[in-house]
Amino acid sequence: MISQIVVILIVMIVAYLIGQWRHFSVELSLFFAALFGAIAGAFFSTPHWSEIFRHLVEGSFTYLDIILVFSTATIFMTILRESGGIDYIVHSSMKALSKIRPLALLVLMIIVLIPGALTGAGSVSLLVVGAPVAAALRHLGISRPRTAAILFILAGLSAAAPPVNIWAMVLCAGTAIPYVGFELPLGLPVILLGTFTIFTLGWKREKNGPDEVTLAKVEAFLGMSWWRVVLPFIVLFGLILAYRLWPFKMPVLGLPLEFFLVSIIAWLTSPKKLPFFPISRETMARLLPLIATMVVIGMLQQIMTATGVRGLLSYLVISIPIIVLFILLAVIIPVSEGILTYGAAAILGIPLIWYLDSLGYHATVAISGLSLLWPLGDGLPPTALIGRLSVMVSNFEGSYWSFLRRTWLPWIVITIVGVLMVVFSHKLSFLVRWSVG
Repeated sequence: MISQIVVILIVMIVAYLIGQWRHFSVELSLFFAALFGAIAGAFFSTPHWSEIFRHLVEGSFTYLDIILVFSTATIFMTILRESGGIDYIVHSSMKALSKIRPLALLVLMIIVLIPGALTGAGSVSLLVVGAPVAAALRHLGISRPRTAAILFILAGLSAAAPPVNIWAMVLCAGTAIPYVGFELPLGLPVILLGTFTIFTLGWKREKNGPDEVTLAKVEAFLGMSWWRVVLPFIVLFGLILAYRLWPFKMPVLGLPLEFFLVSIIAWLTSPKKLPFFPISRETMARLLPLIATMVVIGMLQQIMTATGVRGLLSYLVISIPIIVLFILLAVIIPVSEGILTYGAAAILGIPLIWYLDSLGYHATVAISGLSLLWPLGDGLPPTALIGRLSVMVSNFEGSYWSFLRRTWLPWIVITIVGVLMVVFSHKLSFLVRWSVG
């Protein structure tokens, strides 16, 4: 039995590597791994030939709820950007706070964290607020390499922040753990690590002084005001809190519907007329690679379960001495993200959480700790999605590795915090209790 599962696993790995060798996208390579893994399994009747198509279709719907969440959230953030709200926030904040440097840095940190926290994708943070925030950082006298490094780390942390964390959602869906109680275990480390990053990399000014021209490029749209920007967020958080405060009177609308409703509010309060449906179509077109990733991950997870590969990986995880496993987390988790993107959470994360939970570690806190490590891999080849976007929006023209070296101190601190959260997850379980109330 084990030998046939090893054969299937080898077929899946070879199929993925061939896809990468032929310069196919990660999503297509993962699909080939799932498809040829299913075909290889069919030779051993796991699954049967007639069930291959059914497993692929069922798997493609595994993360439908997650897809709905980040799709509707991204539409909301795009409408806010197109209305001029994002530029207005950055421009107004810098005009008011540029002379109070620590406060200005903190405000810019929050601006970067919000889009990724609401959508679960750090790339959305960069696409929505990356350019104006980069201009503001240059205005504060921060060099382009450091600007790119700040954006990379903060965008990664924004993807890990609550309320939408795709890695945590994937792990919860695969381990039957409710996606609740992550507010403090994720939110508190993200805020503290974001503050450390923005001050560590952004405190030093360039010798030539601030770039006064860059901020002029960030102009607020005529007619935009603070109430137009804030109102959708007040409604959003009001809806999220309402069914917690009045659980038997207020229905649970769910994040997709809540994001859709605040998208309508942002559209109605925009100072300029926006074409809602064309903006939505363009946003979904940009999200297609991320949606494809989630669909293919679901297929891969389903095939791995049907063929026994998932069980074999679980066995390999639990066979590693726990101390060695904790040491290897600092390397395995980021590297797996760089190769498999969100697929790493399904392939490695799910058996890892099963193992830790069986040993008495607190699953929710452990998932939160791992969620801090996965975003670091988005700066590593072959994907390096957030890293490449950070370089692009900051207009950094130097070597990619020279930019990545600037992140070494926040990288090490984030790694230490993430691993320690896993190791001491049981002692930090009070954060989950406080989140749930």
